[in-house]
Amino acid sequence: MPIRRHVLLRLILPLAIAPLCLPAQAQAPWPAAKPITWIVGFVPGGTVDTLTRVFAKSISEQIGQSIVVENVPGASGSLALQKAARAPADGYTFVTVPGPVLFGRPVPQIGQELQAVGLLSQGPIVLVGTAANAPGDLKALISAMKQRPEQWSFASSGVGTGQHLAGELLNAMAGTAMLHVPYKGGGQAVVDVVGGQVRLAMLGLTPVLPQIQSGQLKAYAVTTPFRIPSLPDVPTMDEAGLKGYEATQYFAVATHKGVPGAIVARLNAAVGVASASTEVRLALEAGGQVASPLSPGDAQAFVLKSLAKFSAVAKQANITLN
Repeated sequence: MPIRRHVLLRLILPLAIAPLCLPAQAQAPWPAAKPITWIVGFVPGGTVDTLTRVFAKSISEQIGQSIVVENVPGASGSLALQKAARAPADGYTFVTVPGPVLFGRPVPQIGQELQAVGLLSQGPIVLVGTAANAPGDLKALISAMKQRPEQWSFASSGVGTGQHLAGELLNAMAGTAMLHVPYKGGGQAVVDVVGGQVRLAMLGLTPVLPQIQSGQLKAYAVTTPFRIPSLPDVPTMDEAGLKGYEATQYFAVATHKGVPGAIVARLNAAVGVASASTEVRLALEAGGQVASPLSPGDAQAFVLKSLAKFSAVAKQANITLN
């Protein structure tokens, strides 16, 4: 029995159209046979580099795409941000963005030339002091600083760093007038606080943890809104009496603002899976960080809120950068 023409067309047309649909359905976020570049604005071996590499390894395994970590140190990380902003908006270039940090000149920012992909981690800054003759707690410390303001200064790892800004936020909220003493990194700052040359410091967890555990430094509070597992008995600033205080260090991942949303969403999902892995969790703990997976929109809002907050702190404290 002959097949009618309109029936035959119904049979043939879907078969003819199907191959046209396959490329769109099978299209991968990264179709080209080239590696993804993940830029880090600091030298190999540091906290930012180490965390980026452990995330990159996990994400590469998930998406089946090679990821090359490229170190572009200099100018407090701004050179890396500039390179990421100049890259094509094809989803093959990402950059780790630490914060909060101030720059002495305009640089590409999340919410402008860049868009947030997600948040890798958050971590505390720790307010520590010389153990000898230390006030008993944060309230007693603030009282002592108000009584003899000329005797109190705080060390940080540099002008415009998150640690510096955390100290100035303390001054603003507590009504104190600690003098800032910047160092090139936390190592020598720890030595001088232990020795009493500087009475206080705002530093990341890693350089101060051994001296806290040995009793050489007194930890008054952590700046995160949550306690830290390695210092379970050290309160947050809020718990210690400075209500509403928060100065969280964070590491975000960003890309060119023109990168398609599908690529951003795919990498964001991979960051979330990586955050739950044992390897990443252990690396974060070693760096005094905790995983903080957020959606691209929430990560962008988090970063912009932090930038606005600490720009105001810097303005009030008259912080200037060369």
